[in-house]
Amino acid sequence: MSLPTPSQSQTRMPLDRLNTAAVDTVESLLLRCCGSRRWARRIVAHRPYPDVEALLAAADEASYDLTSADLREALVCESAAHPLEGEPQLGVLAAHTALRAAHGAYERKFGHAFLCCLDGFAVAERLDQVLAGIRLRLENDADEEWAVTAEELRRLARGRLGRLAASGTM
Repeated sequence: MSLPTPSQSQTRMPLDRLNTAAVDTVESLLLRCCGSRRWARRIVAHRPYPDVEALLAAADEASYDLTSADLREALVCESAAHPLEGEPQLGVLAAHTALRAAHGAYERKFGHAFLCCLDGFAVAERLDQVLAGIRLRLENDADEEWAVTAEELRRLARGRLGRLAASGTM
């Protein structure tokens, strides 16, 4: 039997913590990734995960199975967060004013927070991406936007969960 290499041990340790931590602890952490209790409970219930890819696949499956009520529950958590939360102040005051106005128009039309996964975009591009995304998605009808919102929530949760699994902060 061979021992894992140091790189294997380092990548396994955070996932091992997620696999073995108390249910309440893991569920609380997962709710930071996606605010749906049903989603978090499904991820916890299917532990242990052999690798991060299996964890992310389970998260995707749980996201695809969200009901309207689950999605609304998650959106309540997201509505308190700014889409550029944790980012340095980007752009000028006019751009941020436009962003607030666009968010207001979006929430009036659809009745929930605008979600936009910004993974993969440079910090300097994020404000423009959010503004462009809101403008484009304001043209959607309610059903189409609901589907887009669910997909953005899945992408956000997947990215957050991947970072959580990699960080080992349990």
